[in-house]
Amino acid sequence: MIKKYKIILVLVITSGLATSCFNDLNTVPLSNQVINGTTVFDTEEGYKEFLSKLYGGLTLTGQQGEYGDPEIVNPDEGETSFLRTYWTAQELSTDEALSSWNDPKIQSFNFQTWGDNNALLSLLYQRIFINIAFCNEYIRAVDDKIESLSGGFRSEVETYRAEAITLRALYYYFALDLWGNVPMIRPEDGVGAYSPSQISRANLFDHIESQLLEALPDLKDAGQNEYARVDKATVWAILAKMYLNAEVYSGTPRYDECIEYCNKIIQSGQYTLVPQYKDLFLADNDFLDREIIFPIAEDGLYSRNYGGVTFIIHGATGDGTTNGVTGGWYGHRPTTSFVESLFTDTNDQRAVFETDGQSSLIINDPIQFNQGYRCSKFKNVTSNGNDGQDPTFVDTDFPLFRLTDVYLMYAEAVLRGGSSGNTTDALKYVNEIRERAYGNTSGNITAGELTLDFLLKERGRELYWEAHRRTDLIRFGQFTSGNLKWDWKGGSLEGSATSDHLNLYPLPAFDLGLNKNLKQNPGY
Repeated sequence: MIKKYKIILVLVITSGLATSCFNDLNTVPLSNQVINGTTVFDTEEGYKEFLSKLYGGLTLTGQQGEYGDPEIVNPDEGETSFLRTYWTAQELSTDEALSSWNDPKIQSFNFQTWGDNNALLSLLYQRIFINIAFCNEYIRAVDDKIESLSGGFRSEVETYRAEAITLRALYYYFALDLWGNVPMIRPEDGVGAYSPSQISRANLFDHIESQLLEALPDLKDAGQNEYARVDKATVWAILAKMYLNAEVYSGTPRYDECIEYCNKIIQSGQYTLVPQYKDLFLADNDFLDREIIFPIAEDGLYSRNYGGVTFIIHGATGDGTTNGVTGGWYGHRPTTSFVESLFTDTNDQRAVFETDGQSSLIINDPIQFNQGYRCSKFKNVTSNGNDGQDPTFVDTDFPLFRLTDVYLMYAEAVLRGGSSGNTTDALKYVNEIRERAYGNTSGNITAGELTLDFLLKERGRELYWEAHRRTDLIRFGQFTSGNLKWDWKGGSLEGSATSDHLNLYPLPAFDLGLNKNLKQNPGY
């Protein structure tokens, strides 16, 4: 699709948004330049325009580009971007990233000291559930109208509906992973103020699984949809991710199913590794969908906001015009322990770190951006060396799911006991990844070296800053009380173990106050 998102639904959302009060989905438009929910389905084009809104929720913040008509009121509208807050929760809480912003809500991620009043966690929660509400409204409206459609257009709308179901399931998957036990909002509940009931993590897992399987038959085959729209491979990737983490989410291992859905992606023949690792994170990576299964699309002219990949690239930038953007935000960089423990071989081309201008490689003070290594993995620069379309708002798409993650999931599921795969294929997939990383076979490993400990490290080397790390560390028992320590974990330079209750984020205090059906996660 859809490098140019068409934003078509105006909603009035207050800063007190909660799952107990989604009642404004039919708001009259504030401007005649946009379409609202009462008129969007008057034309065939409207069905696709509203669908674009569901995709736009992965990065966008409002109706007027970088600022204006925000969907969630916040002093910094950029903080209401899903990708910005999700990346923060998945990365700054781990060894892969540390922020220098002297802001208590940010530093609490560095130190693993967050609580139920953390503003960024509240914004992430609100963004996920408003996106779910958008999906519900779309599905409800399509269900009301689909019997009146006919022929090829009806078939097309059935595909749109399946995409909306998939996106809703994806948003619920994020909630499953982050909070576990959350409110459940269904299309049949309709609009109006009410207090949804809470669903357990295990039951939510089953619900998401059933929704994805329901959507599958009506989706386009792998690699056959427009760019940045979901297809069957997207569903397979979500299911593989869920099954790999099923023991954490539901208490029951599902490694054979993880292997099954990894195989569906691999055997589809639609995906292959691109020759150069660095090209996956550049401004023209929308041409590299041979490896990227599902991206969050960005466009410096048509999807402007101060979240998304704009946040990732600016946040990693300091003095001068670097990374293809003007104006660094002096924000995040990797921990020293991450770089120096995982990238010990200088031949590994995935180590996109810099030390020029840094006063120290030890981060003695976490709010000093010039301490430690800087990371320039994501750039607003094309593979030809040209800057993106805009020096502020980037063109670089975010690879939410890609083939190497599938290869590594397959290998891990095999090592964890999945009987439907084999170690020969697992080793082959891992060495394909490493041959690209090294440019030859010098980095290849043997069957004896393929261990779970190796795979956790290899996932870090291959997928760092792609919002997988928190989930991975929890699955390996290393996020809180495990042996893995890093700079400033627990609040000390050398790092220390933290409480296991932090493996789930707290439900925001504001929603607990509004919805008496909700029970806080243990330990908060």
